Amino acid sequence: MDLMQKIAGLRAELGKDVVVLVHHYQRDDVIRFADFRGDSLQLSRVAAEQRDARYVVFCGVNFMAETAAMLCYPTPVILPAGDAPCPMANMAHLEQVEEAWERLTGIWGDDLLPVTYQNSTAEVKAFCGRNGGAVCTSSNAGRVFKWALGQKGHLIFFPDEWLGTNSALSLGIPREQISTWDPDEPDASLERSGDARVVVWKGYCHVHTHFTLEQVRRVRELYPGVRVVVHPECRVEVVDAADAAGSTAYIIRYVEESPPGSTIAVGTEINLVARLDAEHPDKKVIPLSRSLCGAMYRTTPVGLRDALRSCLSGEPINVVHVDAETRRQANLALERMLSLSG
Repeated sequence: MDLMQKIAGLRAELGKDVVVLVHHYQRDDVIRFADFRGDSLQLSRVAAEQRDARYVVFCGVNFMAETAAMLCYPTPVILPAGDAPCPMANMAHLEQVEEAWERLTGIWGDDLLPVTYQNSTAEVKAFCGRNGGAVCTSSNAGRVFKWALGQKGHLIFFPDEWLGTNSALSLGIPREQISTWDPDEPDASLERSGDARVVVWKGYCHVHTHFTLEQVRRVRELYPGVRVVVHPECRVEVVDAADAAGSTAYIIRYVEESPPGSTIAVGTEINLVARLDAEHPDKKVIPLSRSLCGAMYRTTPVGLRDALRSCLSGEPINVVHVDAETRRQANLALERMLSLSG
């Protein structure tokens, strides 16, 4: 029996005891076994709704599995990769976040609210929860920013400089009222932040900062009439040069709703771009440039097989653990996000 048949057999034998959640950036040999596939917001909602399964198997990266574990507790959440750290999430450590918060509240007092991207650690989410803030995803960042600025006069957003900047600009906040906080240069960062309404953390997603203005120009030369859609984790100049920008779910809809015969250049993770091209043979879907998420690629069919096998034995491996107090505080921020998202 080959590996794919073995996974299918385990999945059938487990039935409703297991729910398999898979992020869009996973390889096709993992996607094919998904009960639900989606972006961070979609999978957060699904995780929060799990009540009957004995196990949740999450094919994604660490912070996503942590979020699922907090939202569907006490159901065990299993990460088939074992460890799949997101480089961006690891760019904002709790101690650095607390230092920035202390320095900025020294300027603005209680007139500051924290917002963290889903792509952050459970500890940073918990920090937002206990300080009245919220989590956001790329699907709802604008909505969460608008809510936060309705509560307080200033917000600090971590860990993605570019999603934060693009989201603030989309709300009409002038560039001069957006500052960048570099955790390695807190004194200079504080000086820059004096007149800011939005402070964004100096972090980035290497998958999306890979895309450049020159790549947009080149694809327009090679494919006259091409439409360019990119993720808002891209740099501002790339977002400005594109025809559209939005979350993973938005990009998928953009391709789905484009007329037959369209040529669409997509600036996001290559596994999703290739899948969109295969699923829409009436359109040409091409990568703006090839960019792979190595953390997502750590999930393999072998890892999924082993995870399912462990569930069948009743001795699950790679169970994601978040301590009770972190979970409680982080869930406050996650629940605010979900309530704002409808």
